[in-house]
Amino acid sequence: MPKHPYKSSTRDKRSLASTIQLNYEEQEDFVSAVSLGLKVCFSLLAIVSLIKIGHSSKVRITRLREIKDSYLYEKSRFERLSRRFDNLISIEGEQRFMKDQDQMISRDIIRVIWR
Repeated sequence: MPKHPYKSSTRDKRSLASTIQLNYEEQEDFVSAVSLGLKVCFSLLAIVSLIKIGHSSKVRITRLREIKDSYLYEKSRFERLSRRFDNLISIEGEQRFMKDQDQMISRDIIRVIWR
């Protein structure tokens, strides 16, 4: 029987407590490292996603500008042709049409006008 049973038991408890404390600290370090890794991964994912969204938005805006420019060109062309058609149908439109045709037909071609 040991002389001091209280002292040996205290040492065992202290060493057990220090071992548990070390395991707890190692677990905390591991959990902290894993959470830091997850934060870094999610941050990278967010950055890559923002870059992809920005690029696709830029492409989309460029396409929309091209469509807008094409629409405005076709609209102005339509308005110009509509005015020409309205002038053709208006009073003395036939005479104006014939004047326009003079400029379109070259001089060395014979032109027959039926009345």
